[in-house]
Amino acid sequence: MRQFALILSVAAATTLAACQKTGEGEFQVKTPDIDVSTDTTTIRTPSVDVGTKVDTINTPVVGTTKDTLIIDRPTAGTKQTEVKVPTVDVKRP
Repeated sequence: MRQFALILSVAAATTLAACQKTGEGEFQVKTPDIDVSTDTTTIRTPSVDVGTKVDTINTPVVGTTKDTLIIDRPTAGTKQTEVKVPTVDVKRP
């Protein structure tokens, strides 16, 4: 079990050593070349903006109104309600 953990930690260390963060949303990855040398390639990750916007929807309203002195007549209608809706904007590199 210790040998497996050692192998796993060595594999993770070599994987992390091959990548280097160069800026916001950019990583440099060393890739092997044909003649057993490494070539550095810059990969740009997409940027994601998350926010909210206010939207208006119609919600149902159920109530009663006086029809006569004895009977309350049921009524149904709609009411406009403002809700916050999440927005996601992905910008490709």
